[in-house]
Amino acid sequence: MKKILLLLFFSTLLPKIYAQEYFPNNEGVKNTNNNFTAFTNAKIYITPTQIIENGTLLIQNGKVISVGNNSIIPKNCTTINLNGKSIYPSFIDIYTSFGIEKPKNNSSSGRNPLYDSKKEGHYWNENIRSEVNAYESFNYDQPKAEELLKAGFGVVGTHVQDGIARGTGTLIALNNFDKSTRLLSEKLTNHFAFTRSAVTNQSYPSSLMGMMALLRQMYLDLDWYKNGNSTTKDVSLEALAKNENLIQIFDSGDKLNSLRASKIAKEFGLNYVLKGIGNEFERIEEIKKTNSKLIIPINFPEAYDVSDPNQANQMELKDLRFWNQAPTNLKVLSDNGIVFALTTDKLKKVEDFRINLLKAIKYGFDKTKALEALTTIPASILGKSNEIGSLKTGSYANFVITSGAIFDEKTTIYENWVQGSKYVINDITIKDIRGDYDLTVANQQYKWKISGEITAPKSIITTLDSKKVSSKLSVSNNWISTVMKSMDSTKTTFSRLIGYIDDIQLLSGKAILFNGNEVKWSAVRTAPFIKPIDSLKLEKNNTIIATTFPNVAYGNSKKLTPQTLLFKNATVWTNEKEGILEETDVLVKNGKIASIGKNLSDASATVIDAKGKHLTSGIIDEHSHIAISNGVNEGGQNSSAEVTIQDVVNSEDVNIYRDLAGGVTTSQLLHGSANPIGGRSAIVKWKWGLSAEEMLYEDQPKFIKFALGENVKQANWGIVNPTRFPQTRMGVEQVFTDYFQRAKEYDATWKNYKVSKGKSKAPRVDLELQTLVEILNKERFITCHSYVQSEILMMMNVAERFNFRMNTFTHILEGYKVADKMKEHGVGASTFADWWAYKFEVNDAIPYNGPILHNAGVLVAYNSDDAEMSRRLNQEAAKAVKYGNISEEEAWKFVTLNPAKLLHIDNKVGSIKIGKDADVVLWNNNPLSIYAKAEKTIIEGVMYYDLQKDEEQRVAIAKERNELIGQLLQEKNKGMITQEPKKAEKKEYQCDTLEN
Repeated sequence: MKKILLLLFFSTLLPKIYAQEYFPNNEGVKNTNNNFTAFTNAKIYITPTQIIENGTLLIQNGKVISVGNNSIIPKNCTTINLNGKSIYPSFIDIYTSFGIEKPKNNSSSGRNPLYDSKKEGHYWNENIRSEVNAYESFNYDQPKAEELLKAGFGVVGTHVQDGIARGTGTLIALNNFDKSTRLLSEKLTNHFAFTRSAVTNQSYPSSLMGMMALLRQMYLDLDWYKNGNSTTKDVSLEALAKNENLIQIFDSGDKLNSLRASKIAKEFGLNYVLKGIGNEFERIEEIKKTNSKLIIPINFPEAYDVSDPNQANQMELKDLRFWNQAPTNLKVLSDNGIVFALTTDKLKKVEDFRINLLKAIKYGFDKTKALEALTTIPASILGKSNEIGSLKTGSYANFVITSGAIFDEKTTIYENWVQGSKYVINDITIKDIRGDYDLTVANQQYKWKISGEITAPKSIITTLDSKKVSSKLSVSNNWISTVMKSMDSTKTTFSRLIGYIDDIQLLSGKAILFNGNEVKWSAVRTAPFIKPIDSLKLEKNNTIIATTFPNVAYGNSKKLTPQTLLFKNATVWTNEKEGILEETDVLVKNGKIASIGKNLSDASATVIDAKGKHLTSGIIDEHSHIAISNGVNEGGQNSSAEVTIQDVVNSEDVNIYRDLAGGVTTSQLLHGSANPIGGRSAIVKWKWGLSAEEMLYEDQPKFIKFALGENVKQANWGIVNPTRFPQTRMGVEQVFTDYFQRAKEYDATWKNYKVSKGKSKAPRVDLELQTLVEILNKERFITCHSYVQSEILMMMNVAERFNFRMNTFTHILEGYKVADKMKEHGVGASTFADWWAYKFEVNDAIPYNGPILHNAGVLVAYNSDDAEMSRRLNQEAAKAVKYGNISEEEAWKFVTLNPAKLLHIDNKVGSIKIGKDADVVLWNNNPLSIYAKAEKTIIEGVMYYDLQKDEEQRVAIAKERNELIGQLLQEKNKGMITQEPKKAEKKEYQCDTLEN
């Protein structure tokens, strides 16, 4: 017994002495070490594609001195033999807020918004915070650093994640032991985002389109400021100018926003690195066309717990599908040749980074590409390839030591060296004995499973007949000690096993049995250890659902193309002088109406039997708010003429498909009515599956939304103490007068400057006033939200005072009172068929309004202003027949030709005429009938809606939902972490909808 105790004493002492020599204590005071350190016999990844077997890495003073197979090891060198181990460059995360305190919400201003900035000497909008420098407020966060070090990271870029222009980011080495060398670059990146600042209560911008307009104005102001035109100092613009040559990083936060950010970049000759969100695969063609480098998070969504059918039914297909498809994003990006780096951003826990990355690899992401996305690519994006991201001579000594291939789930990361300083993750001297063994103690046979962590293994011992033997295992300094507990009918006995770990394939030593006898024991390894939880998380057993265009319910399996179509024997509503033609053929070819007549033929055409059916031009909705992203109102100021809906068309809104099912082919998407002078509109064709840019009507006329009445004077806003002008209807008139006068003076200033040929200082480009000048110059048309006759007259008087004409009064529910004045002015009406009494200022509305205006000679259209009504505008048109005895043919024009005329696009759409765009709808009944269904909706020869296909899609969608729910149920049965299903709360925009 004394011999055994003595042996145990020396066995614990000697390895500890060895460990202290091999692993110097990194706690406490750090002594400067100028010696060489050589890591020999390792597989070294100099770069992801430059690999050395049995190589030597030599470092000194935090830098790589040499790397290769024939490196000369200096005499005064500490040599570490890494036989069987691998060395990789440490990872780089260039998008974090590491060491930066999260800005706190500014609640000092109470509920009321702030309209003017209180910060003198700064940019006029407090969301532009370009003067902020991350390094000035940086505090090294050691606990967070250790999380990142354990995940393999050695360098991070960090910045203040607040505001639209966020200022500069700094580059930090995760060196826990030498703070003097951590700061690699004070100002390396310049950051932007579509996010308001938390530290301002300034009302503008409140919408995504407002943020885009603000960025445009900021860049215009920057150019003007740099050219010495300002008479005052602006620290925000000065900072922007100084930081122009830094790497410009834009946190877009969504695939569509990435396209929007790249649009701004193109306008101003910029080169943004786009930080995405992980859904880029859904719009991969458009993302690729941006030619941008990306930063991609890998925060895959957890599986949904769909065991409750009622909750499962609340889930939208796109969310179920995204869970299924998200792990393929990195492969899709890589396969399309897009350059991207990876980030830990948006992860709940940094430790999930490795799990998610290995899952992406299971789903086809190449391991070499993965390593590049964490090393050489982020280094290249930052322009730091000579310092970080590789183990080339002269680079920082930032590397991890692993037991094997870094993206093998069985691999252990031992150490992470940053600038030559070692951070121990797992003790490399401790042998990993985890696995399955056949255990023999004396002549007794057992099965032994060792799991848990390397430094804290867990033991499960069973007899050959599967009876569990209680056991406890400990490992220290490569000595193993196990206690086996046995019980019989009379007492509990213990056997103790000890031994030195020499070969993990064969463990052996001495056992002291319960009776004091010493015997030999041995354990032969039969299987390696695999982490059961990780393996479960990484198991690939889900069939990936194919991406559609768009990647939501009713998306197309491929992008649709024009067809040659021949409609035979249809009742054709031409909206032209020919009127309604019976049993007539219409040929659609090359996206146009090619021929109209009887007995037409075309060998290349798909023939559609339209006998007994009605063919019309597509419905045109003059006033719609569907398919708009993140805000229909920019109500932060009383004029927002600088914003445009064209920036924020949401091409994936299912209401587009619903409109097509209701025969709508074209809509004008209007700004809301939160302010007297709203934003510019977007005229779109509903080309379902194409991008927002492809939906925009080509060379569209310029429009802007104005508004009158309760909304603009904030009567219904619920603000305790409204502060924004105007507060009254007479104030609304003054807003128009003031702004148009300012626009006149602005225009005159620029004309004088051009006449002087630039001899004076250039005026500041003002996007807001520039837009109003277009109205004065009759280059932009106004659609004006209106109700009350007094304000309708007022608005026409203001227009005439400034020598232009109003184009359209929309809503115009008291238009019947002033029809003669409207006719005289030359303004059209886009109204509701029979809405009234939904607020005080519409109490005088009547369903005869449209017909009365029509009969007075005013051009009249019916609009929706509502996602539900827009898909039944054919029935709204029929109300003109009911209430006004308007002919069916004229009533149909209320939703086709007349809105086309109001929008100045009737040369291409609104009627069936040879040469016009083939935007047509085939109805199974008279289109004014409540029984009418759109069977086919065609835009420029492309069939974007087909009733028969719709029925097939419904069956396919149900099948897909069932398949995805089955996959999710399997995830739960396997013990995976799940989240509660959430019903997507979709905000349907109307005129008065405000963003929070």
